[in-house]
Amino acid sequence: MSDAAQTDRAPDRAEGDVNGTPARRAWVRGLGPRAAALLERDQRAFLRQALSTPCLNVAVGAAGDTLRDADGRDLLDFHGNSVHHVGYGHPRVVGAIRRQLDQLPFCPRRYTNLPAVELAERLGALMPEGAKVLLAPGGAAAVGIAMRLARAATGRHRTISFWGSFHGASLDAASIGGEAMFRRDAGPLLPGCEHVDPPTPDDCGWGCSGSCRMLCAAAVERVLAREGDVGAVIAEPMRCTTVSPAPAGYWRRVRDACRAHGALLIFDEIPLALGRTGRMFAFEHEDAAPDILVIGKALGGGVFPLAAVLAHPRLDIAPDRALGHYTHEKSPVGAAAAVATLDVIRDEGLVERSATLGRWALEFLRSAFDGCPLVRAVRGRGLLLGIELRTDLDPDAAEAVMYACMARGVSFKVSEGRVLTLAPPLNIDEARLRRGLSAVVGAVRERAGGDRSVNVV
Repeated sequence: MSDAAQTDRAPDRAEGDVNGTPARRAWVRGLGPRAAALLERDQRAFLRQALSTPCLNVAVGAAGDTLRDADGRDLLDFHGNSVHHVGYGHPRVVGAIRRQLDQLPFCPRRYTNLPAVELAERLGALMPEGAKVLLAPGGAAAVGIAMRLARAATGRHRTISFWGSFHGASLDAASIGGEAMFRRDAGPLLPGCEHVDPPTPDDCGWGCSGSCRMLCAAAVERVLAREGDVGAVIAEPMRCTTVSPAPAGYWRRVRDACRAHGALLIFDEIPLALGRTGRMFAFEHEDAAPDILVIGKALGGGVFPLAAVLAHPRLDIAPDRALGHYTHEKSPVGAAAAVATLDVIRDEGLVERSATLGRWALEFLRSAFDGCPLVRAVRGRGLLLGIELRTDLDPDAAEAVMYACMARGVSFKVSEGRVLTLAPPLNIDEARLRRGLSAVVGAVRERAGGDRSVNVV
């Protein structure tokens, strides 16, 4: 899809739960006076922007899988901005943060500290051939580090990335990103950022005529060969928001093409890493390890903003350059939160739990929506599930279902105006997961004009 085609797409269809739609305004009008008053103060204090201010509601509490709003309602949170793999306020994470605050709350950049070193060692050991690490205060900053490192390692600045992808809202990250929301009217973006159409699940848009001929991978190969000086292919190994995996073998072919043409493969797993897809890293599904991996969001345990770049040791080639010179580069508090998060994921078996519960959930949803005319596809890996609705039948269905579910106590994200994206905590109680999924099924069936009763097995 061309840049122009992306730009022409209406903003409310780029994300779905943006804050300027009639449905959003109707939802806010239904909130209680306490929430309404604070939302009004929020608008006066913050610059307005799509996707946040004006906000949807007011949160006053968060614990485990639950958000509590200012009207005293509890919501099962299947959104969480992808930070709540271990739930909100996990006692081991909060305890580690408290202890670290008492001992060493901040570490100037010229010094190191034990939690930061331990975190880097733990992360590096998770990669197939080991890795060296840089920490950053957020995902977009970590993407910028990865881009700088690729330039330093290859001597090239050109990149290939994918339309529809998201790598952060900063100008450099938006340059390689492919969402119109973050590119429209931004002015000049980074030069040399080539984009190709992504592989598409379910209904191939590449003309393979029902038998996969990997034309999507051939497109990347053509650009690599044509440009000749591409430094990196930067991608999500699976599109997170629409839960869109590539065809089997796609990433191995892209990785091989990168090696043949002297480019690096960078995977952005900021929302996917640490067990979300039923593997520690999403790339493990693809048997295609990247040269550089970017992670974040859940790394801080749902408390502390933290991201990391994991690079193959052979890429430790820039001791005289500043790749990511951030004030909070080796935050002892953030590192303590991350180490505790890794401990929780290991000790509670959350990667395996994500895989097991995810298999059940995917089977349940596919069975529940069998024959439902409004549902085009159900996709999932681990505890990341996507229900794609047919906007040709009902353009407003996804947003309407989202608000209907929130009224019933379940929150999730809408992606591209058509996909219900469900990402519960990995340690969610099984009965709570069943309850949340049943609410979603009921709301979709009701919107489709059918029976909203659900048989949960």
